[in-house]
Amino acid sequence: MLRSRDGHVLVDTGYVRHVPLTLALLATPRGIGTEPLARVVNTHCHSDHMGGNAALARRYGCPVVVPIGEAPLIEAWDERGLWLDWAGQSADRFTAAGVVRPGEHHVWGDLEWEAIAAPGHDMGALCFFNAEHGVLISGDALWEHGFGVVMPPEVEPAALPAARSTLDALAHLDVRTVIPGHGEPFRDFAAALERAYLRVEAFEADPMRLARHALKVILTFTLLDRRAMPLAELPAHVERVGIFREFNARYFRLSPTGLAAFLVKELSRAGAVRVEDGMVVPASVAAG
Repeated sequence: MLRSRDGHVLVDTGYVRHVPLTLALLATPRGIGTEPLARVVNTHCHSDHMGGNAALARRYGCPVVVPIGEAPLIEAWDERGLWLDWAGQSADRFTAAGVVRPGEHHVWGDLEWEAIAAPGHDMGALCFFNAEHGVLISGDALWEHGFGVVMPPEVEPAALPAARSTLDALAHLDVRTVIPGHGEPFRDFAAALERAYLRVEAFEADPMRLARHALKVILTFTLLDRRAMPLAELPAHVERVGIFREFNARYFRLSPTGLAAFLVKELSRAGAVRVEDGMVVPASVAAG
């Protein structure tokens, strides 16, 4: 939340399933209380970043502004391009009232923000940088320990090179604090960049690793959204959802039961999920 005397601005809005929590948090004194919301701005338009857009636009009567590269997908409500039904995700449809272009400068929260193109995880994504305080709102272009899932070269040839180019562009900024799309804000920008470059190098060396990673991440975020899924239903899920079905046919050639078992085993070994009483649960939920 970027608070301002001239109007509060919210960057990204979370999952549609979490709208009641988002609205409740905004209504607290640490949010905006009873004050109006001037606008919603998206770093990119995946379900976990735009899921609350429609509800907030209705509640506050505020415009929603998206990166210019995402605008055609939103206008057409392209559920594959937006990684919605294709990735087992959902969001309520909304109308974009405006766009943000790379290189533009906007004053939000009494600070000036430069929009920086950040393709890779999402080819139309933007980051927002405030040079005065060295604050980077990075979306999914850079996390403390990596970045958002990138499609393999056979699926999106430009994605992995674009992810590297985005890191190169960010590396030239004097960043002192990063506010990522997932995880807590952090200050060690150089270390995060180094980890991100190492990940890019590993994916460049082994595209199959990138395919495995993509399916594991998509399943993890589905579980984070739903909080749990019956283990017995997982084979039907990977057969029904487009990205799992297509990647399985291209890379793995397993039965739906075999692919489901492989993903659960890999995610359990990484500590990302647990199987409890016949349910697959994200580790963060299982732990508390």
